[in-house]
Amino acid sequence: MMVVPFQPEHLTAMVLQPDQAYLRAWITPEVAAAVAAHEAFSALDEDGDVIGSAGVIKLWEGRGMAWAYLSVNARNHMLPITKAVRRFLEVCPLRRVEMTVDVEFPQGHRWANMLGFKLECGRMQAYRPDGGACSLYARVRK
Repeated sequence: MMVVPFQPEHLTAMVLQPDQAYLRAWITPEVAAAVAAHEAFSALDEDGDVIGSAGVIKLWEGRGMAWAYLSVNARNHMLPITKAVRRFLEVCPLRRVEMTVDVEFPQGHRWANMLGFKLECGRMQAYRPDGGACSLYARVRK
């Protein structure tokens, strides 16, 4: 696996894992370009295919929102992807980084904990673009 700077085409070309497939309708070239203005990276497999992209969108001074999209082929690469995200978060200068996880996605909750995030809100109704509920996690630097 190779970690590279994020490019907008990484999001639009990726075949998302089934639990994130509902997001495809909201990943437009314009959204991908806007995300590229923030700190982000992508992971490529041995063939150069994008297997994941992640980053943090700065909301205001000291606070940001983490995001990650994983491809259907990310499963065999989760350990190196997790290590890359941890390294990214360790050098992130923001005091508070939040992330949301679909309430019905147990692997996402497990990953949030592995990345050092703590659950702050178990259920935010109608949070997702399609009306689904999410949980809110945060990683706060003292």
